[in-house]
Amino acid sequence: MSVSFVLIIIMGVLFAAGSYAMLERSLTRVLFGFLLLGNAANLFLLIVMGQPGVAPFFGAASSPEEMSDPLPQALTLTAIVITFAVSAFLLALIYRSWQLGQADTVLDDEEDVALRARTPVDEDVLDDEITPEDDDATTDFIGSATAPITVLHHRDLDSIRDDAPTDTPDGGDRR
Repeated sequence: MSVSFVLIIIMGVLFAAGSYAMLERSLTRVLFGFLLLGNAANLFLLIVMGQPGVAPFFGAASSPEEMSDPLPQALTLTAIVITFAVSAFLLALIYRSWQLGQADTVLDDEEDVALRARTPVDEDVLDDEITPEDDDATTDFIGSATAPITVLHHRDLDSIRDDAPTDTPDGGDRR
């Protein structure tokens, strides 16, 4: 067995354990699963990097074959930062969940139970309710009367001052 094969087996075990832990209802187990997946991704990038070599600086090696690839190193640093940020977010969710409910488990709400109770006949009825006008809509807010946001321009109210630069040749205001 070579070192690479052992690393591949360890990486596979970390991916499997991390995926299994992330499927749990406890947020703490989800955090541990995410950390295992992050470490497995870093190990994957270490395996992909290949043979170690000289640092990729200009003039440090006599040929490019002696240099190590800097891309997997940069991706590993990026993966570490992303894992840290998401872990901090998950820790904040766990803390808030513990504050509110004295537990870190995610429970089903009424909508989840209703979704699970749906039958294929109910799904077909829901599909029949879609009209051709609904398919053409790009947003949930079709009419201007139901739109949640009204965009005001400087032409709508005198108190709005538009200081944005314009691309007219003289740089003047296009009112």
